[in-house]
Amino acid sequence: MHVIIAPDCYTGTLTASQAAAAMADGWARRAPTDRLTLVPLSDGGPGFVDVLAENLPGEVHAVVTTDPLGREVPGTILLTNGAGGRTAYVESAQAAGLHLLAPDERDPTRTTTTGVGTLVLAALDAGARRVVIGLGGSGTNDAGAGLLAALGVGPAARLAQGGLALGATTADDVAGLDAARDRLRGVDLVIASDVDSPLLGLKGASAVFAPQKGASEEDAQRLENALGHFASVVARVRPPARDLLTGTLLKPEREPGAGAAGGLGYALHLLGARRVSGVEAVLDAVGFVDLVASADLVVTGEGTFDWQSLRGKVVVGVAEAAARVGVPVIAVPGQSLVGRREAMTAGLSGVYAVAERPDQVAAALAEPAARLADRTARVARTWSPSAL
Repeated sequence: MHVIIAPDCYTGTLTASQAAAAMADGWARRAPTDRLTLVPLSDGGPGFVDVLAENLPGEVHAVVTTDPLGREVPGTILLTNGAGGRTAYVESAQAAGLHLLAPDERDPTRTTTTGVGTLVLAALDAGARRVVIGLGGSGTNDAGAGLLAALGVGPAARLAQGGLALGATTADDVAGLDAARDRLRGVDLVIASDVDSPLLGLKGASAVFAPQKGASEEDAQRLENALGHFASVVARVRPPARDLLTGTLLKPEREPGAGAAGGLGYALHLLGARRVSGVEAVLDAVGFVDLVASADLVVTGEGTFDWQSLRGKVVVGVAEAAARVGVPVIAVPGQSLVGRREAMTAGLSGVYAVAERPDQVAAALAEPAARLADRTARVARTWSPSAL
């Protein structure tokens, strides 16, 4: 039996590669004669560059950047060459990631995406004509203003102080937007994101994601107001275009993915970027459909399988890709908050959580690799004809 093991990272505990190794260890324990192919994946969040570097011919360049609080941290960009010139892959989580902050440092009212701008500048300096920026796992909610500051749109003293400070921005603070767009003319900016949320509103960055990054309900409302003010200032400096067919205004804050990574998608839309599904970009890069065509089963997983997973994250992306060639997919997440009917509708033949009850969560977090391996071993006993 040929089994493809293709998980995302288990946020805060295991990288995608570590998770794949743990799952393979558990499966091999029960079904040692099965052939296992490990394909760690990402949806644009943490691990985006590492996953692509394992599967694409290219060079990984080290970059010194800054974290959401402005401290120096190591980063990398992956450079590849193709018929259209040099492509750079950038992982925003390396500079804006929530994992870079201690629990008591998580405050999206003051964190900044300036370090992501540093990574993008490094890609441009390396001669990239196409820059693919993975968005996900951020600890920021600044509408990408820090990135804009790094690219020369306005002063860091105004734009790189976190989302709450955007409530005081003026037109002078974004006066360099057209110049930044001109500099990027001819560069294909691509947003690779699992999130299709707008910047503002009940489904926007502040309302949905800021609380996950440490914001109180009051903080989330204040951030909503500040980002709304910032978007209105930008609209005065650069009025939105109109759709040629319908005449409707094409407001960047309403673009799908504008709310990704705390609004980093919005800033990239302002610079002329286009959005693609993060997981689809990675699946295409690793040739996933061709790999699956020779398999009997795919095992995937992530830290928490929930309603957000159903909106384009790795587990569902894998299920959709495997469905094209008729190969069943099962998931072994850390936790599952999705009902059986929803999971089946998403294309999964089974979901087997490591922590099946709330009282099991602490043990799973204490020994994530061992617990994941044990759970996968039990799953192999059910699914593999050769299981011992």
